[in-house]
Amino acid sequence: MPMRLYRFHCTDGHELVTDLRGSRLPNAAQMRVHAERVALALMERVVERFDWSGWQVEVYDARGRRIWIRAFPDVNVDVRAA
Repeated sequence: MPMRLYRFHCTDGHELVTDLRGSRLPNAAQMRVHAERVALALMERVVERFDWSGWQVEVYDARGRRIWIRAFPDVNVDVRAA
């Protein structure tokens, strides 16, 4: 099965956390799970209280097209264990 390259950038429209390396994943379902894990990892790295309500993870394909967006408040915290 071919692995597709995805990049997972996080932003609130003002600040941007870029994914320069990207990740190769086999399908869209795995891409969505990984996107939620990226959002959770960023939220866990910031120790201080922070308002994540305006943040989202944006997924881009190898051609640089945005293909999926997930708002941080909508992230499923159960993906950590999956």
